[in-house]
Amino acid sequence: MINRKLAKVLSFRYKILTLVFIALAGGLVLLPKYEKHEGIRPEKLLGNAISSERYISSDELAHKIINQDPSFLLIDVRDEESYAKYSLPNSINIPLEKLLTEDSEAYLNQDEFDVILFSNDDFYANQAWLLCNRLEYKNLRVLEGGINTWFSTVINPMKPTENQPFSEFELYSFRKATSMYFGVVYPDQVKTDPIKKKTVPKKVIPVKKKKKLPVEGGC
Repeated sequence: MINRKLAKVLSFRYKILTLVFIALAGGLVLLPKYEKHEGIRPEKLLGNAISSERYISSDELAHKIINQDPSFLLIDVRDEESYAKYSLPNSINIPLEKLLTEDSEAYLNQDEFDVILFSNDDFYANQAWLLCNRLEYKNLRVLEGGINTWFSTVINPMKPTENQPFSEFELYSFRKATSMYFGVVYPDQVKTDPIKKKTVPKKVIPVKKKKKLPVEGGC
């Protein structure tokens, strides 16, 4: 019963988010030409907004972290308090309200990394993606389901029932091994200890330097 209520709430939130996407894109179409000289074209923005290609799954992200893939940058768009309690390894906190500041642009407008945005679910991360996409920032991804899905799949995966297909057991084995990498201990691990947690090296993020403005002359 609780799961059904939660599903209804999430479904309602995603419908609202979709309407926001459409309203913003539609509003951009109606703007005068002189106000539309910057950023992505409204038609392209709307097309990007309804596409699911921006999402990366928690399994994909876990695989990248375990294999120390250097090609991505994690951005936590939650508030500072939530970030301090728990976040993903090597993530950078840029709260949604600070997303468009000058300091944030150096991290979000990247040519060297895939920028993966995440929040508790993917509601606020989608809003962050929309804002960045409007500015034509490239290589933007959203963690599908956010930290909530990360916990239910990577950190605390559910063991499949006997009547489920073999592929579900294979996926569970992968997720179980992954959760052990991130520090989860299982009763059968005490003796066998089949996997040890690696230390994830801290990623050095190159920040783009601001161009110095020429000094104006004068008396």
